[in-house]
Amino acid sequence: MAKDKTTKLTDKQMIFCREYIFDWNATRSYKEAYPDCKTDDSARAASSLLLTNINITDYLKEIQKDLEKQAGISRQMVLNEHMKLAFSSIAHLHNTWIERKEFDELTDVQKSCISEISTQIKTTRDVNGNLSENEYIKVKLYDKQKSLDSISKMLGYNEAEKHQHSGEIKGSPIVIQYKGKEINLSE
Repeated sequence: MAKDKTTKLTDKQMIFCREYIFDWNATRSYKEAYPDCKTDDSARAASSLLLTNINITDYLKEIQKDLEKQAGISRQMVLNEHMKLAFSSIAHLHNTWIERKEFDELTDVQKSCISEISTQIKTTRDVNGNLSENEYIKVKLYDKQKSLDSISKMLGYNEAEKHQHSGEIKGSPIVIQYKGKEINLSE
């Protein structure tokens, strides 16, 4: 962190930033940095203003970069994890459409895509009155769509489409009320 960026912040603003990165709760962070603040409403309003301060947002970005370095996390690592989940298939966990692979036969990547495994044993009676136990295993994978959405966002695939408008409004006039006056936006 460059010295000149932190000298632009007060001690309380720096405390706010360090608190804020723990849970991204601006209200709580403000109350930690400014203990004289009495209400959540005032802390919420004041913290919102702090988050518009360019020196604070720059400092928060620097702290985030340091956290990534310290934790050994990169965007590529996050993207790789999402790719595992997005392109996993329940078929990878089976030998046939009924027969599952043994858990020990699964690769680490296949295992990491499993969200939940639950088992249930049901006892049934056949026509002769004999009891038999059947084990049912349910394997649930992580949400593919959520990972696909995250990949799309990371790679910029879901940027807003740009449309050109002529500036001409056709059809019914658009009228709004502003300070007790009607304003026609179509004119």
